[in-house]
Amino acid sequence: MFQILVAEGDRALRARLCGVLAGQGYRVIPAADGLEAFDRLEDTFVDLIVTGVRMPHMNGFEMTRALRDAHYELPVLLLAVSGDRADLSSGFRAGIDDCIRGAVDPEELLWRVEALLRRTRQVCRRKTRIGATELDWDTLTVRTAGGEMALPQKEFGLLFKLAASPGRIFTRRQIIDELWGFGRTADHTLDVHISRLRERFRDNPDFELVTVRGLGYKVICREHGRAVGASQ
Repeated sequence: MFQILVAEGDRALRARLCGVLAGQGYRVIPAADGLEAFDRLEDTFVDLIVTGVRMPHMNGFEMTRALRDAHYELPVLLLAVSGDRADLSSGFRAGIDDCIRGAVDPEELLWRVEALLRRTRQVCRRKTRIGATELDWDTLTVRTAGGEMALPQKEFGLLFKLAASPGRIFTRRQIIDELWGFGRTADHTLDVHISRLRERFRDNPDFELVTVRGLGYKVICREHGRAVGASQ
């Protein structure tokens, strides 16, 4: 089931949007503004964000810009209810993927949501494989030749992020901002999660978690139990 975060300052409109999306079978996560949206992202995997423009504390433009700065790639659909072309321009410059201008038509909302999910291939991105090891977002499960293991959400999210791009270095700040939110945790928390994952998968023949000194972490592939490209 796809999960959609709806960030909208108008309570009545927010409830209407949530009702339309839930009626189509989506799991909906409401937020009254951008700051609350980031709180939801801290604990929940989200496939797509629908956001309004005018919100207290952090508006739709600020939220989208902050998402992109933190390397969140999930699609963002902006609701420019006023129909103002300046809102449209500001939205795309901030990093939105699509926009509805004027009053929100339920059918148009669903069409655009479906198109964004299809365009970004979110179904495929809910699973990733490295060697014979498969990670499944829907169940937070890692499957290997030796069996299955369900992980706590933060540990799974960390491993999924690294394993989905083997060889790519992710900085500590990138990881912390995306998985815990801006300034939400200390470096020590990340170190603890990395240590737990290394202990869990120390005998995994497909991958290894590598520390890149002074930068961050990456996952490297193994071939016949030997790490490939591990040197730094």
